[in-house]
Amino acid sequence: MHVFYTPDILTNPELPKEEAAHCIRVLRLSTGDEITLTDGKGNFYLAEITAASNKRCSVIIKETKPQETLWHGHLHIAMAPTKNMDRNEWFAEKATEIGLDELTFLNCRYSERKVIKTERIEKILISAIKQSLKARLPKLNKMTDFDKFIAQDFIGQKFIAHCYEGEKPFLKDIVKANEDALVLIGPEGDFSEEEVSKAIAKGFIPISLGKSRLRTETAALVACHTLILTN
Repeated sequence: MHVFYTPDILTNPELPKEEAAHCIRVLRLSTGDEITLTDGKGNFYLAEITAASNKRCSVIIKETKPQETLWHGHLHIAMAPTKNMDRNEWFAEKATEIGLDELTFLNCRYSERKVIKTERIEKILISAIKQSLKARLPKLNKMTDFDKFIAQDFIGQKFIAHCYEGEKPFLKDIVKANEDALVLIGPEGDFSEEEVSKAIAKGFIPISLGKSRLRTETAALVACHTLILTN
């Protein structure tokens, strides 16, 4: 089943330009064909193509199909992006397939990448919800400085994963089901000890993601999967 992302479908009965080109020029669909749309806000739509050209594709909605919530709680991963952009994109894609509500990139003391362009990541998120048949597009935030981020209000469970020695419970053993959850994942050089202390002072609970040493994007995906299995 081909799914097309149409965030404004209720006010504009046309596919966005890129989606229209894929529908008409690549898949060679035409007037009268039925297609599936999603607005990224929790709904699928069964629609019929009413007009088609190389650059435009108009539709009429025949049926609205709200998607049942696939997990409970708001699941948020905040991670320091890796130097290799491919790995950030890999995480964004896989986390969306598994399940995620919000993604923030953090600018930390030891971050290898201080700037990240979100336009391409946004396209990857859109592609991933279509491929995995999810009707909700994760919220993608701009890169945020660590201190500013942890100072924001967040209702729910807050965790920070780090590699410093000390007694740390496994995330899977303490995360509560059906509640909002936020996990901080540091850069390859880890959070600084000062950052860890600041996060704890703001109510973040130090956690372990297992006995293996994980790369940043792997740790973020493990945290995401653990939250999904709990919720």
